[in-house]
Amino acid sequence: MKIRRVLATAVALAVTTPAALLSVSPAYADAKPAAQTQEKQSKPSIEELEEAVAEAQKAYDKAVEAEAAGRVELDKTFADLSEVDGTHPLALASAAANKAAKDAAAAKTAADQAVTDAQAALDALPEDATEEQKAAAATALSEAQATAATAATTKTAADTAAAEAGKKLTDARIAATRAYGMLQKAVEDALAVKAAADAALAKAIKEAEEGEEGEEGGDCEPELDLTSKVTGLPDKLVAGTSTDFSLRVTNGSDRHMDEVLAFVSVHATDKSGLKDTGKFFRLQWSTKSAPKWQNADADDYIDGVGALKPGAHADVKLRLTLDKATPAGNGVAFFAADFFNEDGSCGGAPDLDMYEFDVKAAGSKPGKTEDVKPSATPRPGNTGTTPQGSASGTPATTGSLAATGSSSATTSIALAGGAAVLLGAAAVFVARRRKRCF
Repeated sequence: MKIRRVLATAVALAVTTPAALLSVSPAYADAKPAAQTQEKQSKPSIEELEEAVAEAQKAYDKAVEAEAAGRVELDKTFADLSEVDGTHPLALASAAANKAAKDAAAAKTAADQAVTDAQAALDALPEDATEEQKAAAATALSEAQATAATAATTKTAADTAAAEAGKKLTDARIAATRAYGMLQKAVEDALAVKAAADAALAKAIKEAEEGEEGEEGGDCEPELDLTSKVTGLPDKLVAGTSTDFSLRVTNGSDRHMDEVLAFVSVHATDKSGLKDTGKFFRLQWSTKSAPKWQNADADDYIDGVGALKPGAHADVKLRLTLDKATPAGNGVAFFAADFFNEDGSCGGAPDLDMYEFDVKAAGSKPGKTEDVKPSATPRPGNTGTTPQGSASGTPATTGSLAATGSSSATTSIALAGGAAVLLGAAAVFVARRRKRCF
């Protein structure tokens, strides 16, 4: 699954149906893309985020309940599969096979001893033994050898049967353990979704409070001529390496901008699209006014651009470092710019550019930067469509889940899970800019 199908859907739908993104269930696979026909809102309300938190809590509680019931069932299954006193048919069959193998081993030991005794008796005959005595001793040895051969064959068959019965018993235990492991994983995933929803709500509340305290002028307005262009970002990033690229912010308008902030946000998942791997990434920046490399802050805003006159531009150097332990997967980087004037006016680019890239394991060949183009994702409240085009050549999609390339329940559930994990990032992004621009 390409990251576009997870991330773009999360960004497009997080502001209208956050609860749906948190519902990782078969019911989601049958849901219609109603978000396409709903009236788009400019931002997720506190009430919507609270609803998302409530849904995440319910999902987590159900997962914990299922895990507890699964533990009881696992203990019962292991007791039934015990070779000592288990009552499961596989346990009974294994115990019987082991007893048969033990009896066969004892019979073979006795038969081998009989051969040894018969051979000793034949060897002990005196020189003056009669032909009848010699014939009788030889016959006894031959019969003992035949019995020993049969006992050996019986033991081999019994050992094979015991091994097969034991393997079936072990496989049953492994299957039970794996089933319980899935319940444990469901708890972990539900907890991750709950944490993302809690973080999004807390951030939105904080931003709303700060916005109320800091309002000095009218509402911010979109500024199409405030642009941000990226160069040098490859389509593949390799774990254990650093990549330098740049962002040029240009004031193409006829107004003076007292303070311009660049917005840079990087997100990534593993190959499944379900696990957020952002903790392995470190973004740093430097500008002409702040030449020393600085770590990007939690708000993803870069304040080293400064003022921009009409027609002027400023360059931001960026460095993205991936830890050597970064899992292979997919990533995306968002770019935008906002401005704030001393008279209280403000605004920013209504769209954000999205650059898609693959994350490769340590030691892989780095990607190329040629012809890598951004895809402008819609601001919540604009057209409601997802990115038009792709840096990696994947076709554009709309907000419909039907456009993800598969109608199977498995794919839809995976999409829902991936989007749910990234809901926090999408909703927090909206909350960061809501009080400033939109």
